[in-house]
This record gives sequence, structure tokens and C-alpha cells, in this order.
Amino acid sequence: MFNVLFKLKWYFKTQWKRYTIAIVLLIIASVLEILPPYILGIGIDEIASSTMTYETLGMYVTILVAIIVSTYVMNFIWQYQLFGGALKLEQLLRRRLMHQFLKMTPTFYEKNRTGDLMARATNDLNAVSLTAGFGIMTLIDSTLYFGAIILAMGFFISWKLTLISMIPIPIIAILMQYFGKLVHERYMTAQESFGELNDSVLESVAGVRVVRAYVQEKKDEARFYDKSEEVFQKYIKVAKINALFGPITKIGTGITYIITFGYGAILVSNGEMSVGQIVSFTVYLGMATWPIIAIGELINVMQQGNASLDRVQETLDYSPDIKNPEKPNSLSTVSSIGFDEFTFQYPLSHIKNLQRISLQLQKGQTLGVVGKTGAGKTTFVKQLLREYPVGEGQFTFGENDISQLSKEQVLEYIGYVPQDHVLFSRTIRENILFGKEDATEEEIYEAIRLAYFEKDLKNLPLGIETLVGEKGVSLSGGQKQRVSIARALIKDPEILILDDSLSAVDAKTETKIIENIQRERQGKTTIITTHRLSAIQHANWIIVLDDGVIVEEGTHEKLLEKGGWYKEQYDRQQLEGVSSE
Repeated sequence: MFNVLFKLKWYFKTQWKRYTIAIVLLIIASVLEILPPYILGIGIDEIASSTMTYETLGMYVTILVAIIVSTYVMNFIWQYQLFGGALKLEQLLRRRLMHQFLKMTPTFYEKNRTGDLMARATNDLNAVSLTAGFGIMTLIDSTLYFGAIILAMGFFISWKLTLISMIPIPIIAILMQYFGKLVHERYMTAQESFGELNDSVLESVAGVRVVRAYVQEKKDEARFYDKSEEVFQKYIKVAKINALFGPITKIGTGITYIITFGYGAILVSNGEMSVGQIVSFTVYLGMATWPIIAIGELINVMQQGNASLDRVQETLDYSPDIKNPEKPNSLSTVSSIGFDEFTFQYPLSHIKNLQRISLQLQKGQTLGVVGKTGAGKTTFVKQLLREYPVGEGQFTFGENDISQLSKEQVLEYIGYVPQDHVLFSRTIRENILFGKEDATEEEIYEAIRLAYFEKDLKNLPLGIETLVGEKGVSLSGGQKQRVSIARALIKDPEILILDDSLSAVDAKTETKIIENIQRERQGKTTIITTHRLSAIQHANWIIVLDDGVIVEEGTHEKLLEKGGWYKEQYDRQQLEGVSSE
């Protein structure tokens, strides 16, 4: 049960001052709270024996006021330190999770659902934070505070009555331990189900246009209802176990009271206890009610915190698929990009996705990559982005093998425009500045001009300050592509990768963008993957991929002379262009 505290010892070591102050003051405050019932008992006995004086009454009142004020101050300090430490732990773990999410490669996200990751970053972190704050408080209350009350009852009043009245406590502890294990198991299942619900909601929101286009709202609502009902039922199973903790402790406490009044009356009648002592004992018993309840709360919180911490730690312990070399080579320029008998396979794939790729691309050249859908074009360019472990064969970046360079070194030279254009829920300006935060106004509008987005910008309600909405929902497909292109161009990278990034624009716009890139990027390397061959006719070298293999390569003219797939595709697109005119 207390494994979670052992797992968090690294944090307690860094915050030892905070937790030491909190625990020490909590213990002192707990001890001070034991004194008032004892003083009350003495006062009652003095009143009963008519020995109470104004001086002793004033002394007792002064002592009680001093205890109340001092415990109030100490309670404020220890709560601030303890619960402040819990919030700081949650903040630290959330930052670590975010850092982990940002450095993870696609393989990680293929294995983990987004909704489940969100659940770990919210519900699970809250449970861990609760353990580091409320859990430690209940641990102290259910052990030291409870122990102090027992000692006070035994030393100040009667060991006989104390031992007999505590008979139900071991039975309560055994039941709590049993139900605590059930809570752990059911809570883990409920949290996994909650992650699935999150994932389902994300899919529905992201695909709301498709859902509405196919009039599937009712079915989607029904699916959500079924899933939420499933989550509800699993949390109800957790709640049913949690609900047993209260009645068990209350029944146990009730039995304790019955024993106390029954046996206490006998001791009073026998002259072994005074009326004041039995009153003090009853007050102590009332004070012991919370520590007994705290035992159940402690087990509940610790089990849920342990389960949640395991889920969070599982994510944090995930080892990146791509690790930087301990001593990366220096990289001053990228004179060439080379593949020699290079073969690559995705981690979760059962086939070779690229096979025996060999080519040399010199600085300043343009490479065109074409092929049918699923031929491996995106897989090819992703090798430069270091999203997956390096495959077999040789892959050089400049004069270095790419495995001897850090991921950051490689990406510093690359501007990438993906197939799926990701825009953030900010203004067009902020989306473009994502490529270069310190860019000037001239650089921003130059990137817009190169992406041939000037006319569209004038038609938008707020121009460059227009909010694009979530994932660029307020822009058309072609507009999103050109904002993405502007974002890459503003970086003025040594290597520009356009991964089928002109598919949503018309032929005229495509021609303008290609001409701008040709003119402004002289001396810099460009890699373009496309289905539209007009986008790469100017390329210095073109490769045709089919099932991850280069089946044709050469310049535009040479490929036409060969009369293969490239020539066939080019003729078809020329005919389509003529017919559309």
C-alpha cells in the first residue's frame, strides 16, 4: 500500500525541508490537540469536588487559548507546506509528461491512444498529487496522531478501558486492507476505460464534419452514451468499494463507544475512574474517530495514487526510439545527402518499406520523388526527419553518417511541410512565426509572397491577424497548405522538404510557388514529393518509387525517353489538363 511513497522518495528528497517542516508541525499540533480534553477532565473533577478557584479557572482558560492559537498557526503552516508540495509535484510531473510527449517519436503514439495519454496527464496526476498531500496527512493522523490519542487515554486515564475499547480496531484494519486491494484493481480498470472515452470524444470532435456529412449524429451519440455508461459503471464499482469504508469505520467506532460506556460505567462505579476521567476518555474517543476513518481514506488514497503513479511512470519511462549519440559529430554545412543500399522498415511493420535506395543529392539541387499512392514517398523523406531508427545500409548527411549526428543538429537545417497541414488555434501571423520566432515584418511578408498567399490574405476579415481556428478550420485546404509553406520558407532552411504540399492548390498557383522557390532558393537543396508531375519537371533528379524500391530515376527528359511509369503518368496528366481547359 505504501509503495507509492517509496516510489516518490526522489521528490521527497528534493523537498525534504518543506516536508520536514510540515510533518513536524503536524505532529506538534496533533500532540497539543490532545491536551484540552485532559485539562477539561481535571476541571470537571475540581468542579465536582468544589476545589475550583478563579485563579485555576483563569490558568486553564489561558492554557486553552494558547493551545488554540498556537495550533491554528501551526495548522496553517503545515497545510501550506504539505499541500503546496503536493501541487508542486503535480506541476513537475505534468511538465515532465509534456516534455516526454514532445520528444517522443511516431512509434510511441502508434502504441498509445491520445485519450489515454490525456487521462494520465489529468486524472492520474491529480491522484498522485492527492497522495503527496492528503495521503501523507492521513498517514500521520492514522498512525502518530492515533497513537498519541491512545497513549493519552492509557497514561492519563485508564489502560484497562483503552485496551478493551480498541478491540474493534484490528478487525477494521484487516477489512480496510482487503477492500484497498479491490480499489486498486477496479480503479486501474476505470482509468483505462476513461482514457478510451477521451479518445472516442477526440475522434468525434475532430471528425465532426464527416459525422454530420453522413448524418451519423444519432449513431455517434449512441456510441458515446454506451461508452460513457461503461465508464460510469466501472467508476461505480470503485465507488461501491469506497462506500464501504465509511460504514465500516462508523460501525467500528460505534462498537467502541458501546464498550467504553459499558465498561467505563463499571470502572466508575468501582471507584477506579472519576466522572471527569470518563468525560475526558469520551472526548478522546471522539477525537480518535477521525484517525479511524483516516485509515480507510489512507488505504483508498494510497491505492489510487499507486495505480495512477504506475500509469504516469510507465509513460515517463518509455525509452525514445531514437537516441542521440553520446558524442555527436560537429556539422558546419550539408554539402550532400547520400543513400547507399539503404533499407528501412517501420518498427510495427512486417515488410521492408524502403529497399536498396541509392542516390546522391548535392547541395543546391532539387530532388523530385514520385510514385503511386503507398509507394514510400513520405517514408523516404521521413528518414531525414529522424522520426524512426536509422535503417540498414549507409545514409550520410553532409560528410557524416546520420546516426553520428544528434536529431537537433539535423533538424536545424531542415524546413518541412507535411502532407497533413497542422495549424495551431492562433493567428496566421503566429502560425508563420512558428518557423522563426524573431522574424521581421519584411521576412513575414516575403514568406507570404513566396507561398503566393498575398491575394488570399487580403480577402480574410483581419488579414494576417485572422484566427485560423482549431487545426485551421476557418481556412480552405489550399490556404492551409500555403500557410504551412510560408512557415517553412520563413526559416530559410538549407534543405526544404515539400511532402505532397501542393495537392490542394490549382495548377496556376502551383506554378507560381514553384517558380518562387526556384528563384529564391538558388544554392539550397529542395526535396519535393508529389503526384502532380508538373511540380518536379524542373528537378535536377527524379526518382520513381514503387513498394519502397526505386524503379526509375533520371531527369524529366530522360524519364520521358524511357517510356515507363513516369512517361505514362505524364501523358495522362497532360491529357487531363487539356480536357479541363
